[in-house]
Formats: sequence, structure tokens, C-alpha cells
Amino acid sequence: MNFNLARFVSAYGVSSQLPPSENLEIAFAGRSNVGKSSLINKVFNRKNLARVSAVPGKTATVNFYQVERTVFVDLPGYGYAKVAKSEKRRWSELIEGYFNQDRRVALVLLLIDIRHPPSQLDLDMIEYLVEMEEPFLIVLTKADKLSRPQKEKRLEAFHTEIPYGDQIHMMPVSSVTGEGIEALRTVLEEVSEE
Repeated sequence: MNFNLARFVSAYGVSSQLPPSENLEIAFAGRSNVGKSSLINKVFNRKNLARVSAVPGKTATVNFYQVERTVFVDLPGYGYAKVAKSEKRRWSELIEGYFNQDRRVALVLLLIDIRHPPSQLDLDMIEYLVEMEEPFLIVLTKADKLSRPQKEKRLEAFHTEIPYGDQIHMMPVSSVTGEGIEALRTVLEEVSEE
């Protein structure tokens, strides 16, 4: 898969607008400000494919990108406190609406900041993905912010902080240093070929 060929396709503000799922989809999910847009840009070798902002909650739509026959879906971040309740409800509807449709989801990349224990919303999302039998991989972002011993300590902690943590594959990555990006691309290529 030539990740450099990624292109923005479209964005949708309500789930009823989402187009039918014709190709395999890989979804990026996670809390606001966890680094979804930065990771998308790093994976696809682009600076501005996905809009990055220092202000959490910037991705307020479901954004579709495509590389060859695979569609990559950037879902709005969840859990950001400083937006109106109506906006939070809309984001929630978008995320749930996406998953409740008959979509060809090959993999969900659930992004969690490696520096912190998973939030209740992260745990709820994990439980939801398990219940819905959606294949997922936990991508631990911002790995460059920790030393090697700190990283190992946090990885160990995740195995107890996350239910079934010892059975879930977790991958530390950094959009700054590129750590884990090649390994993640390999996973994405394998999933796309299935």
C-alpha cells in the first residue's frame, strides 16, 4: 500500500449523511486531544492531510480518507469537556451512528495517551468494541513524552488498568519521533489485504 497516495474524500456532520460502506474501513477513535489527526498525518507522510490543532475537539465531523481501495475514517474525539452539551451529543451520535451502521470495519485503532491510565470513556469504548465484536488495536500515543523505563512501567500498568489487558494488543507510537509508525503501517497493510 502506498501511504503517500492518501487523499481526503469527504466529511460528514451527522451519521445519516454517511455514505454506504463499499470498501474495507479502518477507523481511528479516541479521546479529544489524544493525537488522532497527528497520527493520521504521520502514517500518511503528510503535514496537513488531517487538521491538527492545539485546541482539543477540533475534529467535529467523521472524516473519510482513501488509499487505494481502503478507506480510513477519522471519528470525532470523545470526552472533551469544554463544548456545549448539544455538540457533545452530536459527536456521540456521530460515533455511535458510524458503528451502528452496516459498515465494513476491518479494524478500529483506539488511541489512548500512554502517559495516563485509560479514562472511563476509554474503558467504555473498549467494552463497546468487545461487545460489538469489532476488531481493534490499542494505539498508545505520545510515546516520545516518556523515558524507556517510564514507558515500560505504563505498558505494564495498562495490562491491569484495561479489562483483558493481557489479551489486547497494544502498540506505542509517536507522531513526533516516528516510533512504532512502520509497525503500525504493516498492520494496516495486512488488514487491508484481507
